[in-house]
Amino acid sequence: MKKEELFEVYKSKVLATYGKTPLVFVKGKGSYLWDMHNNKYLDFFPGWGVCNVGHCNSFVMSAVRDQISKLVFIPNNYYNMPQAKLAKEIIYWSFPSKAFFCNSGAEANEAAIKFSRVFGQGNRHEIITFENSFHGRTFGALSATGQEKYKRPFKPLLEGFKTIKFNDIDAVKKAITDNTVAIILELVQGEGGVNIAEKSFVQDLRKICDEKNILLIFDEVQTGMGRTGEMFCYKNYQVVPDVMTLAKSIAGGLPMGVMLVKDSIADIFTKGMHASTFGGGPVVCKAALGVFKAISKEKMLHNVKIQGKYLFEKLLEFKKKYPIIKEIRSLGLMVGIELNCPGEKIVQACLKNKLLINCTHENVLRLMPALNITQSQIKSAIRVLNKAFEENL
Repeated sequence: MKKEELFEVYKSKVLATYGKTPLVFVKGKGSYLWDMHNNKYLDFFPGWGVCNVGHCNSFVMSAVRDQISKLVFIPNNYYNMPQAKLAKEIIYWSFPSKAFFCNSGAEANEAAIKFSRVFGQGNRHEIITFENSFHGRTFGALSATGQEKYKRPFKPLLEGFKTIKFNDIDAVKKAITDNTVAIILELVQGEGGVNIAEKSFVQDLRKICDEKNILLIFDEVQTGMGRTGEMFCYKNYQVVPDVMTLAKSIAGGLPMGVMLVKDSIADIFTKGMHASTFGGGPVVCKAALGVFKAISKEKMLHNVKIQGKYLFEKLLEFKKKYPIIKEIRSLGLMVGIELNCPGEKIVQACLKNKLLINCTHENVLRLMPALNITQSQIKSAIRVLNKAFEENL
């Protein structure tokens, strides 16, 4: 199929729910993608952070090939060996808990919302969320999202959510009522502009939740699996959640979501209360085990700390040089470059020079390279960014 024919098929036969860049990628390896004309691109935003361990990581591909030749699907009313191994691995790296497996971050957050309702025992159901948060596009997750632009076309949404200012503990205290059952937040708001939770804010949230028997839910859909230099971002804060949701990068490019619930409350979710047909299938579980193996064997957490620091320092030099840069926000390899003007021209200039980045909130350039990115690859990206800024002053 030629490119023009492909574009026409999308135009006439696929719902136009995505803004599309006119590129057709056919191959990926590590931090690179190749299009149908064999042009090579350096990917500094691999699938919204899905490909944390790089495109087609050898550990992930080996695990998938091994499993797909044996058993592709088994329903959750039978025992599943890869799922059991994965549950043990996730909990080894996190906190004493039990896992529920599903297919996406939105589904994981829906599970957390439903769990909160059960935890409230019919007496409490209100959940506090934060401005500029993003929790998914299904009705419950969308209702929790603190960005009006995503919610407006679908109102009325699910009741029971109260959205307040991020990093404002006084606003939290004022928002809590006898009906409050949970607080959900991203420790780094990705889609909201790479806004980083303050350590004291998160620690105060934990104290308040303990005092008032409120669930503290961390949405680590984007920050999980090593993105911030720890396997899970909450470890940067010395605070353990009651519930944690994961997705995006956990299965190396295959669809998976996970909700973890701490041991002491996990059993209030009982048989028949929640389910997911494809959740935690053997192929995706083996892929996820491959992701954990890749992160460990390739020492990616250490690399994130080293390369994240290097990238941040280089971007601080940019800030001194280019007045259109308002602020650099960074934790590990999750970076936001806030501009005082729209960022789309910079994105397009980078694309022209074979570097893939993202712009969120219209004026925040977002960089989330693979966890095994090299300093040489960062230098290449910096050269392209430098040229993009020079051309668009």
